[in-house]
Amino acid sequence: MFTGIITDIGTISELTQEGDLRARIACGYDTSGIDMGASIASDGVCLTVVDLGSDWYEVQVSRETVDMTNLGDWVVGRRVNLERALKVGDELGGHIVSGHVDGVAEVVAMQDEGDSTRVTLRAPEALAKFIAPKGSVALNGTSLTVNEVDGCDFGINFIPHTKVSTTWGDTKVGDRVNLEIDTLARYVARLAEMS
Repeated sequence: MFTGIITDIGTISELTQEGDLRARIACGYDTSGIDMGASIASDGVCLTVVDLGSDWYEVQVSRETVDMTNLGDWVVGRRVNLERALKVGDELGGHIVSGHVDGVAEVVAMQDEGDSTRVTLRAPEALAKFIAPKGSVALNGTSLTVNEVDGCDFGINFIPHTKVSTTWGDTKVGDRVNLEIDTLARYVARLAEMS
């Protein structure tokens, strides 16, 4: 489990296809404190550490994960949002995030408003019903509050801190973004279907 509070920005340093996609991610974490098999959310996708170096870790990415996320868009040099798994006693500053991406949203508009940037994203139709104004979503692993919803489109504001502490400062129209809907919204919708 994660919180959606990004704790590092990594860089894709190697990509190889060996049955599964294998990615080496350079990071600022003290890797001596990372166990083999640990989970690290990389752009919001919970991935298992399969190898470690002094300032990097490697993961294997299955075909299913590539198909369901934007990880197929990864290239060497790309910056990615990172978060280590939540430990008992850690502050829950965002919301409960599983790292199990539900689909990919697209950035369809961006507009500066003061020092912040308003971003409009388009969710897949099957996921749009789970996104509510003032609800939470995880986008590329970042816990964010939804401003407004209009059909499949929804808006988010990025304050300056978010733009420099995550990869959101690199965002442009047309980007594909990993979307994880709020777990609570999923269960509420499921209960409503059953009643």
